[in-house]
Amino acid sequence: MSEESLSHDHHTFPADPAFAAQANGTAEMYAAAEADPEGFWAAQARERITWAKDFETTLDWSGAPFAKWFIGGELNAAYNCVDRHVENGNGDRVAIHFEGEPGDTRTVTYADLHREVCKAANALESLGLGKGDTVAIYLPMIPEAVVAMLACARIGAPHSVVFGGFSAEALNTRINDAQCKLVITADGGYRRGNPSALKPAVDAALDHAQTTVEKVVVIRRTGQDVAWNDSRDVWWDDVVAPAAETHEAVAHDSEHPLFILYTSGTTGKPKGIFHTTGGYLTQAAYTNAIVHDVHPETDLYWCTADIGWVTGHSYIVYGPLANGATQLLYEGTPDTPHQGRWWELIQKYGVTILYTAPTAVRTFMKWGHDIPEKFDLSSLRVLGSVGEPINPEAWLWYRKYIGGDRCPIVDTWWQTETGAIMISPLPGVTTLEPGSAQKPIPGVNAQILDDEGKPFTEAERVGYLVLTKPWPSMLRGIWGDPERYRQTYWSRFGPEYYFAGDGAKYDKDGNIWLLGRVDDVMNVSGHRMSTAEIESALVSHPRVAEAAVVGASDEMTGQAIVAFVILRMDHDDEAEHLDGDALVKELRNHVAKEIGPIAKPRTIMVVSELPKTRSGKIMRRLLKDVAEGREIGDVTTLADSSVMNLIKDGLGAGGDEG
Repeated sequence: MSEESLSHDHHTFPADPAFAAQANGTAEMYAAAEADPEGFWAAQARERITWAKDFETTLDWSGAPFAKWFIGGELNAAYNCVDRHVENGNGDRVAIHFEGEPGDTRTVTYADLHREVCKAANALESLGLGKGDTVAIYLPMIPEAVVAMLACARIGAPHSVVFGGFSAEALNTRINDAQCKLVITADGGYRRGNPSALKPAVDAALDHAQTTVEKVVVIRRTGQDVAWNDSRDVWWDDVVAPAAETHEAVAHDSEHPLFILYTSGTTGKPKGIFHTTGGYLTQAAYTNAIVHDVHPETDLYWCTADIGWVTGHSYIVYGPLANGATQLLYEGTPDTPHQGRWWELIQKYGVTILYTAPTAVRTFMKWGHDIPEKFDLSSLRVLGSVGEPINPEAWLWYRKYIGGDRCPIVDTWWQTETGAIMISPLPGVTTLEPGSAQKPIPGVNAQILDDEGKPFTEAERVGYLVLTKPWPSMLRGIWGDPERYRQTYWSRFGPEYYFAGDGAKYDKDGNIWLLGRVDDVMNVSGHRMSTAEIESALVSHPRVAEAAVVGASDEMTGQAIVAFVILRMDHDDEAEHLDGDALVKELRNHVAKEIGPIAKPRTIMVVSELPKTRSGKIMRRLLKDVAEGREIGDVTTLADSSVMNLIKDGLGAGGDEG
């Protein structure tokens, strides 16, 4: 199958019996979870987690929508992620292979990690930090970020990790909302070949408002000069290096808060999603084992997320380390110093499991398959997708050119709020359907509702995805604002349904297809159209590498479809045969052929780049501002804010109308 023929044509991929024979996930798990949900989760908790004190009750849902899981149980997350592996004789196993962007490397065994976490925990306590105090962590992707998180977990201090790409203003909001007592940061990190400062943003965040922060601990990463406040700032090395190497991991209640993670609200200030210890750790470890099929003795696992996002929490720190896995931690970007950097790392370390975002896959498609073909990727055996729905075209490219037409792909749906994977194929069990997250994992219950809040099962009908039963890693609320939690997640369809905010549909086989946020479902002349579906149709055209679609207000149709597309580099030769208008016409007709005439974009604009956050999410809100002729909103979270000027200037010169 040539790259050009990768298309929406119906392909399914049955589970490989050889893979199934060794897989952690099994078909029997579905029936077991269905027959006795609480018994199933209790078994996962006892099998995967070491409890200092066993729990008495699996679930208390009497205070719904506020859940309590594994009541009476006591545990320590850091003990589960580090100490017990050392005690079990696996101290020499590598926990982290670190690769810095400049090419510096470190190998951290579980014994090394144990020593560093103990020292850091002692250092934090020496600075006056105690159980229940909150800590902001604002760091690059370096091993100390993992150490800092685990040291906080060890002493019972909930951490609030703030992505290193966020501005001082965003950092200030998060520090103040969580009432943080201490901040852990670095002088900077490396990004695209240059040092990128972090400490100045912390200084600015703390200087322009009232703050509860008493100390700022600074890790030396880049050697940049930093402003210094002698009464507040301390070097990590000055407090951690001399600290004792032993520290008792005191057990905390199962429901003790483990971390807060802020997610942007559609309106108002960011929401502090908080997770507790026992349920979260159980589901993070369980899903990492059955969905990614991690075998700690033999696998080399790599999740490419940043620890500033929930994916980094659950599938770099807590899940894989609870399972005793060996993983790669990479500081840099996919194209520094060259566009084959990721494949070079997979070849170098023998990575067996890769978990990344559809945005990255589509970027690699744009760069061309000749780049990964220069590297030996034969060590890979499982590929994962996270962050947004992956279009079938990208799924098939990922399988063919990265997975060698042999690796199962697990397309995972979950959220900051759910804490862990909720809907996903199981490798070795599921017949894979490109572009679909398919079925809830064993132990999770989901349905699709219509506008009236009634469940339905008809294929191809667009509705709202809801979760119908509590799950261990669910958020326990919005930090400091229980009423906002109720209103945001439990009011749309009544108190018995958690509404995820995503549109979805079933296909004829009962697989769930995620269609993006409900505000990404457009109403065009009374027809509900998914932006993800139209984007997928555009990307199935051989000229298109990436597409973003928004609904813009339109007097005639209510909403009109506006598309922004990036062309593939390896099709530049064809550009000579089509002028801009002809290409746009061809793309509009292609969408009509794939979905139907109603889905034809009103406007298609060819752009060189799309506005993305540093985690790779396309900021469709900003594209909507452009499409509707408004002033462009806040661009502080963009990896490159100049992108918006390019798009605006291009549209001003006349976007392509069909």
